Amino acid sequence: MARRIQRDPGYLAALDQSGGSTPSALATYGVLPDAYKTEEAMFDAIHAMRCRIMTAPAFSGQQVLGAILFDRTLGGEVKGVSVPSFLWQKRRIVPFVKIDQGLMAEAQGVQMMRPLRDVGTLLARASALGVYGTKARSVIHRADKAGIVAVVEQQIRYAECVIEAGLTPILEPEVSVKSSEKSEAEHILRDVLLDYVEKLPESNRIILKLTLPEIPNHYDDLNNDPRILRIVALSGGYSLTDACNRLARNNGMIASFSRALLDRLRIYQDDAEFNAVLKQVSDSIYDASVNKILG
Repeated sequence: MARRIQRDPGYLAALDQSGGSTPSALATYGVLPDAYKTEEAMFDAIHAMRCRIMTAPAFSGQQVLGAILFDRTLGGEVKGVSVPSFLWQKRRIVPFVKIDQGLMAEAQGVQMMRPLRDVGTLLARASALGVYGTKARSVIHRADKAGIVAVVEQQIRYAECVIEAGLTPILEPEVSVKSSEKSEAEHILRDVLLDYVEKLPESNRIILKLTLPEIPNHYDDLNNDPRILRIVALSGGYSLTDACNRLARNNGMIASFSRALLDRLRIYQDDAEFNAVLKQVSDSIYDASVNKILG
């Protein structure tokens, strides 16, 4: 799994919508809130959507390197097989799991993660199910250095717990695409990340999930650090076309899209149309991840 994530061409699929983002994802897919009456029914509906994606011919290891899952998905099945096993054994797609449990209120221009409850139990369960790594998300709204340092410190602290559990962490200090200080925040974030990554033991391996930067190749220095397996990009609300155009201008960066991957899929599409749309989207994301625009 490590060799595949580090070396192979492709992208990561973010299928980790949580309780807060699930209603919006379902509505886009065509399942409106009146179609489910309970939280359990809502999660059943999003699991059905994910299963349809994971079993579609276009969703394969030929283009998709890994998939990030919601923790509830770990207990689910696809065609009678646990989701992590199906992804790796049937699709050669490396499974990850989202471990963050939501965001705190904004302070110092950032939203840090809520303290993680029972994270050791989740990490042990994920490892037992064959999951390779984790993902944890924070959000940066302003170019406040103290706030950004606090976000990175928290991310590194949890990353060390993940590594100790034998898994590989994805750190996601997302810079909001809506921020009026986005470029300035990205400059601070890069410098803070460089400082903290250099302090990690040389044996540690992490993945960074970052917002597509305003300046192409802004994170090149991080790409050169051997402790960083890969830098992946979140779409952050950019359209598929805009996200792919930006991604293609960043060498060494691959996609880890959620909304940009899913936004064109609909429950009413028959299987042929669903797969055709997914293939078209996947082709675009793969191309932007692999074939870069020089200059």
